[in-house]
This record gives sequence, C-alpha cells and structure tokens, in this order.
Amino acid sequence: MGEEDIEQLTSQDPDAAPDEAHKAEAESGSASADMDWDAALAEAKAAEAGKKQAGETGAEETAPVSKEEPADNIESPRFDDFSGKRSMQRGDRSLDFLLDIPLEVSVELGRTRMVINDLLQMGQGAIIELNKLAGEPVEVYVSGRLLGKGEVVVVDDKFGVRLTEIISPTERVRNLG
Repeated sequence: MGEEDIEQLTSQDPDAAPDEAHKAEAESGSASADMDWDAALAEAKAAEAGKKQAGETGAEETAPVSKEEPADNIESPRFDDFSGKRSMQRGDRSLDFLLDIPLEVSVELGRTRMVINDLLQMGQGAIIELNKLAGEPVEVYVSGRLLGKGEVVVVDDKFGVRLTEIISPTERVRNLG
C-alpha cells in the first residue's frame, strides 16, 4: 500500500475510514500493516474526538504530535559569535562602561603596632613612630590592592605621589589570593 493510498484513506470521513482501511489491507495481504493501520486510525479518531469536545466546551486542545514527525514550531538555537573581531567590538563597549567606575586610591606612609594603653595616653602633639625611614618609597593601593610604589611630592601645597614602580600583572594576580 503506497503513500497515496494512505492519504486517501486518512482524508476521508473518519467513521468510514476503518472499513475501507480493512478492505485495502485485505487486498494487499499484509498482517503487520493491518496492525499499524488500526493503531493509526485509533489515534486519528481520538484526535478528532478531542477536537470535537474542545469545540463544544470552548476549551483549546492541541493534537498529539507523533514522535516520527518533526515539529514545525521548533527553532534552531542561536549562539553568539566568538570570533575575534566581533568580540573585540563588544569588549570595547563594555570597557567604556568600566572606565567610569570610581576606585579608592590610598597611599601608605608606614605602619606601626601599639598597645591600647599607649593609644589611650596619646594627646595632641604626640608623635607616632612608623616602620619606614624618611625618603623610603610609599605604597600605593587601589581598592585595597597594591598597585605600586612611589615617592612623596608636594604640588601646589598638596601632597602627591610620583609612581616609581608598578607591580607586574602576574604579581597583582598573586596578591589577589
């Protein structure tokens, strides 16, 4: 039995289709095709009955999709292009956004340790001795991370730091951990 015969049988009235299908199968003499047709016709009748019930009750019901037939409403997935040129353009846009983020920059002149008693006895004019010598480079921190070292300068009556050493990127990554 060919595809044209199947289409003719399924396009006819569903109540008359089982009889005609059995006649056509009897003519072809195929027992396994007979079982396939019975299953297919039962499925078609169930779908028709479901459509009729949905129409009477006003509810919408979709017909079951056969696993053998591909669904028409499935779309192929879309993936971003990770080739060099296009990603660099996206990187430039996001880099512009990052350039406006404010960061805290601090300069450490030196450190010391004190006991609470010494701290409580301090008054105005007291001197705190630090661990660095005069003229020794100060550390420059960005958001709490060491960026480099420099020397203290005075510019227009304000303190500043001239960077003399910047920590290499590999050392910066090591300092993150």
